[in-house]
Amino acid sequence: MNFGGTLRINKFACFTLVFILFLIIYWCSGGGNYPTEKNDLVNLKSLLKAAIYAAERGGQKVIDGKNHALNVKSKGKTLEGANDPVTDADYASHCAMYYSLKNTFPKLTIISEEHSIGDPFCIQQDLLNTESVLPDHKIIDYMNDEHVFDKDVTIWIDPLDATQEYTESLYQYVTTMVCVAIRGVPIIGVIHYPFPPQTYWGWFTKKTSNNIAAVTHKEENKEHPKVVVSRSHPGKVAEIAVKAFGEGATVTHAAGAGFKVMGVVNGTYDIYIHATAIKKWDLCAGDAIIRAVDGKLTTAKGDYIDYSSADNVKVSDGILVTRYDHDYYLSKMPKILSALP
Repeated sequence: MNFGGTLRINKFACFTLVFILFLIIYWCSGGGNYPTEKNDLVNLKSLLKAAIYAAERGGQKVIDGKNHALNVKSKGKTLEGANDPVTDADYASHCAMYYSLKNTFPKLTIISEEHSIGDPFCIQQDLLNTESVLPDHKIIDYMNDEHVFDKDVTIWIDPLDATQEYTESLYQYVTTMVCVAIRGVPIIGVIHYPFPPQTYWGWFTKKTSNNIAAVTHKEENKEHPKVVVSRSHPGKVAEIAVKAFGEGATVTHAAGAGFKVMGVVNGTYDIYIHATAIKKWDLCAGDAIIRAVDGKLTTAKGDYIDYSSADNVKVSDGILVTRYDHDYYLSKMPKILSALP
């Protein structure tokens, strides 16, 4: 045996080994700016279940609230000059929705229309059981798990949409809403009607709740579209819409962004237009659901909305929602916007 031979070192293999060790140390030290622990991931299927539970909890608070003094206050005036009210039911629903989600997913960013009002019991909400089977939504348990980084998630909630109508006992317009956005894109939307209780949801690129209607595209609808606009809009909007979309257009005034988007989703209306400023918590859940049925929600300029943070919650460029023929109707929007005061 020759123990006196020369030991040859493979320089390429050594370089590769050193480089791999460097990468491991770099990523583990946080240098890659990406989470490395399983605890930094959240399951979207669990978030969908949690969103349904939270919206329905909020809905129960809204139901309970109508049997008590509403304690109506005003947050000011909208751009249309309408009163922007808030009630004890708004706050009770906020507590139930916001803190049940926050207690269950403490790392996630959650944005609500309302805020806590100093009630120490507000934060004491039970955790949401995301492992249980929802009787009316069993299809969720047959869907695949999908994990995302929790730093990419923003949850938007509207504890009581159509508060003004709630104070007027026009309960058909009232909804509670939860939206899960990933890097600003609305992926999961839940819209719950408390009166009577019914929940709709959509998971973009995946599935929708079974109660969402199958709506067939009809080319002739463009000649006589059914348009829905805000109940708080001036009457001039209806006149302008008829001029823009043709004499065959019919215009309905309704309340609640959630109600109006679901009207388009389920085929009651062909178009929902909103010509003035609106908040992202009014839109996010409906945006996710309309995307899940291959429809679109954009600004009147055709831009998608970024739901990544609370830096700017206001959308000022008008809104167009359609299930079909979005580009066609979008081409009519400049005529509408230019004619408004």
